[in-house]
Amino acid sequence: MSKSPITCSAQEAMEAICSGQRIFVHGSACTPHILLEALAARASELEHVRWCAISTQGDMPLVRPEVRATFPIDALFVSTNIRQALNQGHGSYIPIFLSEIGQLFRSGRLPLDHALIQVSPPDAHGFCSLGPSVDVARAALESAAKVTALVNPRMPRTWGDGIVHVSAIDQMVWGEQELPTLDYSARAEARDTQLADHVAELIPDGATLQLGIGCIPNAVCLALRHHKDLGIHTEMMSDGLLPLIASGVVSNANKRKHPGKSVAAFAMGTRKLYDFLDDNPGVALLEASYVNDTGVIRQNPKVAAVNSAMAVDLMGQAAAEALGPNQYSGVGGQMDFLRGASLSHEGKPILAMRSTTTDGRSKISVCLPQGSPVTTTRAHMHFVVTEFGAVDLFGLSVEERAQALIGLAHPNHRDALANDWERWMRTGKAD
Repeated sequence: MSKSPITCSAQEAMEAICSGQRIFVHGSACTPHILLEALAARASELEHVRWCAISTQGDMPLVRPEVRATFPIDALFVSTNIRQALNQGHGSYIPIFLSEIGQLFRSGRLPLDHALIQVSPPDAHGFCSLGPSVDVARAALESAAKVTALVNPRMPRTWGDGIVHVSAIDQMVWGEQELPTLDYSARAEARDTQLADHVAELIPDGATLQLGIGCIPNAVCLALRHHKDLGIHTEMMSDGLLPLIASGVVSNANKRKHPGKSVAAFAMGTRKLYDFLDDNPGVALLEASYVNDTGVIRQNPKVAAVNSAMAVDLMGQAAAEALGPNQYSGVGGQMDFLRGASLSHEGKPILAMRSTTTDGRSKISVCLPQGSPVTTTRAHMHFVVTEFGAVDLFGLSVEERAQALIGLAHPNHRDALANDWERWMRTGKAD
C-alpha cells in the first residue's frame, strides 16, 4: 500500500533536519523559499548542515551572514545569489557535468539525507509535478532518505519526467509563492544583434536548437524568425523560444528524438513562460542525465548548440565558468552539447560571445587568465562568433587558429593580440 505524506507547516517540516546532514535544494524557478526561510530560522539549533543545488534563484536565506556558517555549500553550479558567499569560503564548488549529477546522487557518491523540492498540487490520482525544473531534481528525490515538498498552486504542471506521486513524498507543506523570474528582453546591446545575425547565418532550416538564457540567446532567437522547421532539444528553455514556437518556425518535425515535441531539462524566464508550460503536451521536461547525454543529442540532425564564455585564448580554449580562483557559474552542460552537436549529422557547435567586457577589455587573449579552468578544450572548439564575424576552428593549426581569432577580436585590440602572440610563440611569455 502506498504511503501517505504528512501534511505540516514549514517550521514543523524543518524539525526533521539534523546537524551533520546534507540536503538537496530544488533549483531554478522551483527554489522552495518558504522551506528555506524555515530552515534558516533553525540556524542556532544546528551545526554543519551542508546543502547542494544547481542554480537557485531569488534571495537565498542559507547564505545570509548571520546563518551561513551553519550551512556550508556543496555547489553543483554557482548562481548569483550564492556567488559571493562561496568565493568567500563558505563552501566549495564541485566540478561536474550537468549530465552526471544524477549519477552522483543515485550512486551514493554524494549521499543526500533530505531533499527539499517544490511541486504542483496533486491531481485526482495523487500525482504532482516538479514543474519547470526536472533536471537533477528527479534523481535527488529518488536518492534522498527523506523528501519534503512545498506544494505551490502557482507551479505549472509539466509533462515528462517530472511527475511525482505523493507516495514518494514524506512531508508536504502547502504554501503559495510566486516563482522567481528572469527577463533579459530589455538588456540587449546593438552588438548583440550583430553577433546574433552571424550565429543565425550558421544555422540551417531544420536544425535542432540548444540555447540558454540571456541577451545573446534572446537576440539569436529573434534572428531566427525567418527560419523553417526548427526543433528544440535544449538544457534550458527560456522566453526567447516562445515566439518561434508560436509563429511555427519551431515545428520539431525533423527531430529523431521526440519528434513534434520541444525537449528541455528545465525552464527559466518570465511568468509567460511558466504559463505556456502548464499542462502543455508539446513540451517534455526530462532528466538532465538524458537531455544532456551526448549519445542522445547526436541522434538529432543538424544540432546547433549555442553557448558562451567569459574568455577564449588564441588556441581556442574557453573559460566559461571561472576566471582565476573566482567561481562564477559552473561546468553545466556546455561540453555536453558542444560535443553532441559536433557528432550530430551536419551539426554546428557554436560559442558566441561579445568581443569585449563591459569595461572594454578583450575577451580574446593569448592565454586565459592565470588559474582559470578550461571549460571547453581547444580540441572541442568549432565555431567561435563575436559581433565581428564567425570562424570555424575545426581542423585549423595552432597558428591558423590564432590568426582567425585575432580577426574576431575588437579592432582596438587586434594589433596588441598579434604582438602578444608573436612574443608568446618566441619566448613563452605573455603580458
